[in-house]
Amino acid sequence: MSHRPTLVAVSGAFAWLLARPAAAHVDYVTEGEGESIDPIAFVVEVLSDPFNAAVFFGPGAAVTGVLAGYLWLRPTVTDVVVLRGKLASYGDLVPWMLRLSVGLPLVGAGFQGYLFAPTLAFDPTANPALRASFVGLGFFVLFGLATRIVSALGLLLFGWVLVTTDPGVVIALEYVPIFLSLLVVGGGRPSADDMLLEVASTAGTYYGRIDPVHHLKAFLGGTMAPLRRYVPTILRIGMGITFVYLGLVQKLASPGQSLLVVERYDLTSVVPVDPGLWVVGAGLTEIAVGSALIVGFFTRGAAAVSFVLFTTTLFGLPGDPVLAHVTLFGMASAVFTLGAGPLSIDRWVGRPALEDGEQAIPAD
Repeated sequence: MSHRPTLVAVSGAFAWLLARPAAAHVDYVTEGEGESIDPIAFVVEVLSDPFNAAVFFGPGAAVTGVLAGYLWLRPTVTDVVVLRGKLASYGDLVPWMLRLSVGLPLVGAGFQGYLFAPTLAFDPTANPALRASFVGLGFFVLFGLATRIVSALGLLLFGWVLVTTDPGVVIALEYVPIFLSLLVVGGGRPSADDMLLEVASTAGTYYGRIDPVHHLKAFLGGTMAPLRRYVPTILRIGMGITFVYLGLVQKLASPGQSLLVVERYDLTSVVPVDPGLWVVGAGLTEIAVGSALIVGFFTRGAAAVSFVLFTTTLFGLPGDPVLAHVTLFGMASAVFTLGAGPLSIDRWVGRPALEDGEQAIPAD
């Protein structure tokens, strides 16, 4: 195909960056802003060092060759085809994955007293209504009860915090694509919505005589049906934007604060390189992973890499709050399951439709 050389070159650039170390939410593990450093001058200075440049650029050629070989052999790799088909068969579990990934953190946020992100604390005893809102939303989502309505309320709550309380809530932007996806697909199965609908829609049941909610659920499900095919797109773009934000704003734009993380956890003893290379590598890695997700390029590979990064970060940075990352773990799992979806480079190069998630999430 005429676009194969371009894909090989771009894939090499992405893979080269994916090999660099990452450090997740800087604000979660540091106090203060650190030394004020010009971001552009910092990156130029780090990469102008010959050793840093060699460490940073060295693996690029080898990884480019590996990915070029994969792109050439991909149509004949039966293992990949079988894996994609198996992952697509898990599509009916995606709503459950998403519910767990936001329900648990919301309950935790309510009891511990923070607004989506641990950096936005409030006093739960002084704000019982706010605490009840987070805990209530969390439990409703976990149970899968009135999932679409609760997801809409979650989006409104996030917007309220963003507009009236603290714009810094964007550090927890991953909630938005998950709420949007649940608004489209509903609670799925297993869920209270699914159980109640089965009882209410069966003739002769007492519950069916008194509960009109299943009619509303059927109406919403039909209204949202045309949007179901775009759920993989919503998730991967939302996750991609989150990664780009973490890499660009949290790290490269704030190198002084990122250097505090390297110093606090003595990361140079783990990999003995310049502290600045840790920061630049982490920032560019997350930007690369995010960009790959946004455009839908090697989507499942990018999701797998992100999952590994979250895991190694939690083990490497013991001060990083685990509960705050559950949402990202869940979203990465969903993207890995569904693939790129419509409006993606993966679709452009002719991946099977089933991989794109169009048929993966059954109608509720």
